[in-house]
Amino acid sequence: MHKRITFRNMDHVAAIENYANDKLAKIEEFLSHEPTPVYIDLILEPSKVHSHHRVELRVKSPNYDRISNYEGSEFYKVLDRVIDVMLEELHREKRKNLDERNHRIKVSKLWEFQEDEDLKEDAEEID
Repeated sequence: MHKRITFRNMDHVAAIENYANDKLAKIEEFLSHEPTPVYIDLILEPSKVHSHHRVELRVKSPNYDRISNYEGSEFYKVLDRVIDVMLEELHREKRKNLDERNHRIKVSKLWEFQEDEDLKEDAEEID
């Protein structure tokens, strides 16, 4: 798993990086069983002029390609929101993928059952 935290228009701050790593642990845990490569990019861009900070989170893996971004006045709340929204989106997409896979399995079993019934009918007609 490749994780990168980028500080734009600011110096590296260890406290913010530690906070971000703690919050990203939820996403890393969710993606721990994903096939590799998995990329997590967190871009932190505070505003020096206005209290309008921007945070963007990108997650790229073989099964997911998501981008979440948010802007707001309180930096830590913006960071929390972006990570929470990304986690919700990943869960939603996983449920969607599982539903689609389960639907395909049900349809294929239905076709197999239908083919078996057709074969039985054909066998009865021959007898």
